[in-house]
Amino acid sequence: MTDEPHLLTEVDGHVAVIRLNRPKVLNALNLSLMQDLAGLMEQYDADAHIRVILLAGGERAWAAGADIGDMATATRAEMEQRDQFTQWERIKAIKKPIVAAVSGFALGGGCELMMHCDIVICSENAKIGQPEINIGVMPGAGGTQRLTRAVGKAVAMDIVLSGRFLSAKEALSYGLVSRVVPREHWLDEARRVAKDVAKKAPISLRHAKESVLNAEEKTLSDGLVRERQLFYDLFDTEDQKEGMAAFIEKRRPTFSGK
Repeated sequence: MTDEPHLLTEVDGHVAVIRLNRPKVLNALNLSLMQDLAGLMEQYDADAHIRVILLAGGERAWAAGADIGDMATATRAEMEQRDQFTQWERIKAIKKPIVAAVSGFALGGGCELMMHCDIVICSENAKIGQPEINIGVMPGAGGTQRLTRAVGKAVAMDIVLSGRFLSAKEALSYGLVSRVVPREHWLDEARRVAKDVAKKAPISLRHAKESVLNAEEKTLSDGLVRERQLFYDLFDTEDQKEGMAAFIEKRRPTFSGK
């Protein structure tokens, strides 16, 4: 009898759905899962039919962190040689919008994976945090950097140094998640949002995502220069002509991704 796959996939219209599937360990993120997840995302990123990627966990856990058993006895040299963070860089490079459906625990690497996504739909029962400090380490997949940019130094220091969990309501108030919904609707709402985003012009989606992410990494002046370049580039697309014509003609646009 073969083990269940640690990732489940389906395609729903223009939305590719990936579900983390290690429920016995609360979707702990081991190296094998991260390699497969990065590969799947790259596959969907290159697929012209797919416009949005929806990444979901389970109701009890989005992902409760890295797989501690996978690294508990490792040395510094072994961890560096493993180079596990390469998989995270691959996910960071995905150009299409990623919608996260988060329920239950989103801790450690799970919180970091959530922060790699673009729109986060969060169940009211979610618990979010970076508790690595409790086991003698610290966040290593961007937690100290992305969390600080999202919530500010004071709150990030509190979360990282104390290891406390945020409620969904707190995470929303700090700007760490996009929307909080009732527990019974977390996945349906994320799917609805993903489908809605997938109706937009695909090139515009990719350009807009790039520009927003640039705000975290570039100076304001450099970000504005690139934003204008991306804006002007869209006027060479068929979808810009279709979108504006549809607006003038008071009809819904039909975008082709060209």
